[in-house]
Amino acid sequence: MQSELIQKLTTDLHEPLSKHEALVESDRCYFCHDAPCVTACPTGIDIPLFIRQINTDNPHGSARTIFNENIFGGMCARVCPTETLCEQACVRTTAEERPVKIGELQRFATDSLMSTGEQPYERKSPTNKSVAVVGAGPAGLSCAHRLALHGHKVTVFDALPKSGGLNEYGIATYKTIDDFAQREVDYILSIGGIDVQNAKALGKDFTLDSLKQEYDAVFLGIGLGDVNSAGLDAEDAGNVEDAVDFIARLRQAPNKADVGVGRHVVVIGGGMTAIDAAVQSKLLGAEDVSVVYRRAQSQMNASRYEQELAQTNGVLLKTHLQPKKIISQAGAVTGVEFEYTEIRDDKLMGTGETTTINCDMVLMAIGQSLAEQARENNISLSANRIEVDEHQRSSDAQIWAGGDCASNGEDLTVAAVQAGKLAAESIHEVLLS
Repeated sequence: MQSELIQKLTTDLHEPLSKHEALVESDRCYFCHDAPCVTACPTGIDIPLFIRQINTDNPHGSARTIFNENIFGGMCARVCPTETLCEQACVRTTAEERPVKIGELQRFATDSLMSTGEQPYERKSPTNKSVAVVGAGPAGLSCAHRLALHGHKVTVFDALPKSGGLNEYGIATYKTIDDFAQREVDYILSIGGIDVQNAKALGKDFTLDSLKQEYDAVFLGIGLGDVNSAGLDAEDAGNVEDAVDFIARLRQAPNKADVGVGRHVVVIGGGMTAIDAAVQSKLLGAEDVSVVYRRAQSQMNASRYEQELAQTNGVLLKTHLQPKKIISQAGAVTGVEFEYTEIRDDKLMGTGETTTINCDMVLMAIGQSLAEQARENNISLSANRIEVDEHQRSSDAQIWAGGDCASNGEDLTVAAVQAGKLAAESIHEVLLS
């Protein structure tokens, strides 16, 4: 039984393409001159070029084309919602035809080069400038890599024992198997010039003021470290857990089959994290799992593909229900009371009618907020995130920010990578001016 659970949790969501399959799929691309897929890619990868390079049996060149714009091309090939980005924009997407499998082709190329261990970049001469990067997630490491490429000395601080951010701690096990997140981090760091210090937290081991005194510039890629509260009674009851923490426990467990899960699980939320937590609960052996969302299914942040993935795995999607109270007995959750909702005068309103869903485990996936340590500094905020300009520069001329913690963050790995890249180019320009 345990071996079956482990196999379910660690089986690739998509089997990697073979060389023959990649050549056949790449031949479907029209290699558009003014390709809409490129415009749809947050990092601006030249998709027709990298697919043509695969088609001409040059996967390593293809990988470099990808890495030039997205150093996390391997992970993004696995977790990007390509169905709503590049593949949705593919000109082959019609009623009769499916789009080119851009994500799977990207994985084929990046895996091909990474498997050799070959580092495709050489650092420029040292600039004698130093930059502190806070956060070793996609935004922070993207920024660090680009800065190191330009010859700057970079020190990355991260509060967690492993680097990778949500790529390591917050993504479903079946989306990134075989410890890929850490292998990708090691590959990115192999460029040199980047010192990573783990278990070093902002506000505890250092402050922004101390970093500003020691380094020429600072980049914040700290994500959203605090968990939102739903304001429900008994949120601290047994078997009520934040969905991100649940996913992290599963990702870090030596034996994933040993991670406990309820028989009847309720996941509150409508985003990718809610879907990941729900599907993994089902794969762990939960009898029934419900994702409960306060608005319509069409308004869920999780893509339609992710919703269908959940339903295919036996997860129920229940909508127009907002949580009112967690019901517990003897310190353990026994159910959640929900109120039905409706749209009235363009506003989401409760109807007053309630229902109870019995359960023995509740996973909260209602979003996160900026950590208190970042809010305590004299940096302008916008909607409780660090306000940045188009170059990712904050109101403090020495500090840049990107990813989920920034005002233009989009809760996507690929968007965080782009923010880190843009910030690095801006920092580089300022430091050499």
